[in-house]
Amino acid sequence: MVDFLNKIFPENANNNYSGNRIALWALILFLALMTWRSAIHMFFEPFGLHEIANIVVLTGDPDPMPLIYRFFSIWGFAQLIFCIACWIAIIKYRSFIPLMYLFWIFEWGLRVIYYPFFGRGGDVINDYNTAGTPGFYMAPYILILLTIFFVLSLRRSN
Repeated sequence: MVDFLNKIFPENANNNYSGNRIALWALILFLALMTWRSAIHMFFEPFGLHEIANIVVLTGDPDPMPLIYRFFSIWGFAQLIFCIACWIAIIKYRSFIPLMYLFWIFEWGLRVIYYPFFGRGGDVINDYNTAGTPGFYMAPYILILLTIFFVLSLRRSN
């Protein structure tokens, strides 16, 4: 158990990664996709909100969409900060790669466990969507892959 915790929370933050190289490259590819997703949410809010997240355009007086776009952009910025922290781990502190996987597992696991029940028994969310998001439909598969690569990141490379 102590060895397991030491792999997730290493005593020294360094660039020594002893896990499987496939897990390292999988994290790099996954992180590239998540960085792209974050940039779309941050800089191209209408496209990300309507074309990808399938949220309907709301109307009213005053127009609610500029405020909604601003919050969506802030969400993208928060995602980007997390991605930058992961890129720093990959570039400079590879000993934290298992921990980065654990953070991603937490995020995607929450999507699988919490978000399907977000409407609290009603169709509140569905009233504002034209379809589900790719992240919603792919979350169980991504969670499985992240878990596999997390385990590989803990194993000693040959």
